[in-house]
Amino acid sequence: MNWFFLAGIVIVVLGLMVSIGLHEVGHLVPAKIFGVRVTQYMVGFGSTMFSIRRGETEYGIKWIPFGGYIRMIGMLPPRPGDDPTKLRRASTGPFQGLIDTARDVAQEEVRPGDEDRVFYRKKWWQKVIIMSGGPAMNFVLSFVLFAIVLMGFGVLTNKPTVSAMSQCVIPYSQVQTDPNRKCTPADQVTPAVKAGMKAGDQIVSFNGVRVASWDALVEKIRANGAGQVSLGIVRDGAPQTLKVDLIAQDRPKVDDMKTIEEGVGFLGVMPTQVIEKKDFGFVVVHMGDLTGRVFQSLINLPEKMVGVWNAAFSGDERDPNGPVGVVGVGRIGGEIAASDAPTENKFVALLTLLAGFNLAIGMFNLIPLLPLDGGHIAGGLWEGLKRAFARVMRRPEPGYVDIAKVLPLTYALALVMIVMAGLLVYADLVNPIKLSG
Repeated sequence: MNWFFLAGIVIVVLGLMVSIGLHEVGHLVPAKIFGVRVTQYMVGFGSTMFSIRRGETEYGIKWIPFGGYIRMIGMLPPRPGDDPTKLRRASTGPFQGLIDTARDVAQEEVRPGDEDRVFYRKKWWQKVIIMSGGPAMNFVLSFVLFAIVLMGFGVLTNKPTVSAMSQCVIPYSQVQTDPNRKCTPADQVTPAVKAGMKAGDQIVSFNGVRVASWDALVEKIRANGAGQVSLGIVRDGAPQTLKVDLIAQDRPKVDDMKTIEEGVGFLGVMPTQVIEKKDFGFVVVHMGDLTGRVFQSLINLPEKMVGVWNAAFSGDERDPNGPVGVVGVGRIGGEIAASDAPTENKFVALLTLLAGFNLAIGMFNLIPLLPLDGGHIAGGLWEGLKRAFARVMRRPEPGYVDIAKVLPLTYALALVMIVMAGLLVYADLVNPIKLSG
């Protein structure tokens, strides 16, 4: 057994449990501030491994580290007009019976004197803050971890300084069929070689416009297409200007290697890669970019799950950018720890993995469907909107939003989520995403 692989799994699992625990703290703290009675704070599911009671709350860890919860009393309101001194008409419909049973269970923990400590009676904005606290904690943790990586250790960055040049122009279609294709006398010389560029040349401007990054330079070269351009360079400390005749080539997109762009400008140089520490603003931009990507991934989640199914049962190649479960995250952590990379690089990779997990779990929980936090947030916002409308229209204040009415849909969605989680666990075992090989 590779003990480094096992150690990586343990580190990731502990990191995930800490992340889950902090997510629940994000719910727990505002719930207590607003006076909701919290009976349990648990990390994990299943049987209890360890617990301790402090005041009115039991704090503990359970054996299955795949989630967590806090138990707040009065999550569901009683039946409208319920009078405990009178007999209640029995429910005949299966869905209504399900709802009534859930209401009864929710009311069992409400003791005399708890009338103002139940969740459903809190102000709408308090409900929103309580339920937003968990995802917000994940976002904060993700930001902090990314800040440690990007500002403390730095990130591999392409600089607009020539490290090497392609000696000839090889069409990308030929590179795809033969990655080891060598230059021949019949191949065209690259524009960089033809213009006399050298390794170490620092490119500082393009057609008189200053370029501060490799990405900006690539964008300008590609957008220009074929034609002569002026490149401002610094060689051996002395500024120079080179006239370069760019050619048009079909090349893959920078952010999507599967998509080919036709007729983009081509120079034929490779950047210098350095480890560069970033500033706070870069972390903000990086988080914003990743948040947009995660949002798009959530929209495409049903389609991605079809790919996971095919990978699990048909042997299709696993999409490296597709969804991955807790088991898969643990395996990736093990692979990172068992790699031949320097210890610092492993540490950075594990931090990045946990940062990405927190961002993804925070975004996922904001989906406005029960039983996710976003469903409760949506209920609180809808209640606030109804009350504001009633005030403007000078109507009687409406009652609490009764989320119990959507419990049948909630249970159906919970079943779908369980199936998805099970599918991811199976796929991560039989056809996992791997960093290498």
